[in-house]
Amino acid sequence: MMKESDPPWKPTFIVKPDGGCQGDGIYLIKDPSDIRLAGNLQSRPAVVQEYISKPLLIDKLKFDIRLYVLLKSLEPLEIYVAKDGLSRFCTEPYQEPTLKNLHQVFMHLTNYSLNIHSGNFIHSDNVDTGSKRTFSSVLYRLSSKGVDIKKLWSDIISLVIKTVIALTPELKVYYQSDIPAGKPGPTCFQILGFDILLMKNLKPVLLEVNANPSMRIEHEQELSPGVFENVPSPVDEEIKVAVIRDTLRLMDPYKKKKKDNQSQLSENAADTKDELLEQGSTDQLKHISKNPEASLPSLCLKQVFPKYAKQFNYLRLVDRMAALFIRFLGVKGTMKLGPTGFRTFIRNCKLSNSNFSMASVDILYIDITRRWNSMGLDQRESGMCLQAFVEAFFCLAQRRYKSLSLHEQVTSLIDFCEYHLAILDEKRLVCSRGITERRAAPVTCQPDGLHLTAATHAPLLNRMTDANKFTDYRNHRS
Repeated sequence: MMKESDPPWKPTFIVKPDGGCQGDGIYLIKDPSDIRLAGNLQSRPAVVQEYISKPLLIDKLKFDIRLYVLLKSLEPLEIYVAKDGLSRFCTEPYQEPTLKNLHQVFMHLTNYSLNIHSGNFIHSDNVDTGSKRTFSSVLYRLSSKGVDIKKLWSDIISLVIKTVIALTPELKVYYQSDIPAGKPGPTCFQILGFDILLMKNLKPVLLEVNANPSMRIEHEQELSPGVFENVPSPVDEEIKVAVIRDTLRLMDPYKKKKKDNQSQLSENAADTKDELLEQGSTDQLKHISKNPEASLPSLCLKQVFPKYAKQFNYLRLVDRMAALFIRFLGVKGTMKLGPTGFRTFIRNCKLSNSNFSMASVDILYIDITRRWNSMGLDQRESGMCLQAFVEAFFCLAQRRYKSLSLHEQVTSLIDFCEYHLAILDEKRLVCSRGITERRAAPVTCQPDGLHLTAATHAPLLNRMTDANKFTDYRNHRS
């Protein structure tokens, strides 16, 4: 396509082999057909991205930012961003990519594991200088040149939140397969390494997200040929130790218990304090009054979600679809939806009608599932994966709300499904209460409806009335 259109400006592409790390196997190309020279893509897939040819430079060197992000919880979603990070510099002055310099990795690739082998790499005991330094030191230099640092941080935080929101639906599917619902389990968290590049116009661009970022705080130094020793890295120690320390502080499993007992402890401490004052035991008094975390620095991790949830909740449509997908998986531990589960989803959400029969539902399921399974992404089990369910959901939304925009179509269908499932859940709850309590006037549960008395179940009847209004409104708009 590029050759046919022959644009005056042709982008450069960066090819990153799947499953690689530390810059291994990364290379630049000008012609997309050159990717075939890398070997068999079937045996080792690769990610191909457009190369950012106009990055922000400092001292004529290209650099990127490694920012650590704590995913504290999936449900509810909690995201923390480190207030400082690492800036990793190339070791040769930057020039825009040409056929002659594409192979010069020390100019184009910021990976620390590559540039450390350059003769120009500078190890520094000062965290503000050298080929690896703190991000705060870069911000200080930019601020001295009049850059709006507050806006830059806001753009970076927005990038992080949007990226995590895109990741969470699939993470939730994996999570539910390992952690049984409704049972106490381990508190899971993840420290992610965000690699971000600043463009010349100061716009942050996401390069990649590392699920297992390096937490080493030293580097190898060659004393003599073949003889190495580990040398502490001050900049790594300053950033990474703080991230790990504060992650453990935030994830402390006893923290909630401490908060629950705080009032009781305060009362006991007050009584003890009075007794010690009477006895004149000032040393013991200091020990009782001391806060266990008083000697620790302030947190280096800043909460960005749910703090800024209102600004980004409109993006969580796929997250809500994932909740529907998980609900109908049926067998715990599975990550694919079977045909029975898909039919149950359609039936419970009232999505079938005279124009869309259950036979049509089966055809939709088979067509989309077969196409996704043919891609060979995951053959461990048969069925509809989350991505296939999302595609099917889009098809259903477009079929039902033809006159709306795609975003409105999807939002409307999610609201419609969630509402009907909420009514179904409340029906089941009332039925179970009626059976358990063995009331004199029991609730009668029938497959086609629910018979309630207005006095006893007014809230539910009101909600069911609202549901009918909701359905009429949606049908009118469609």
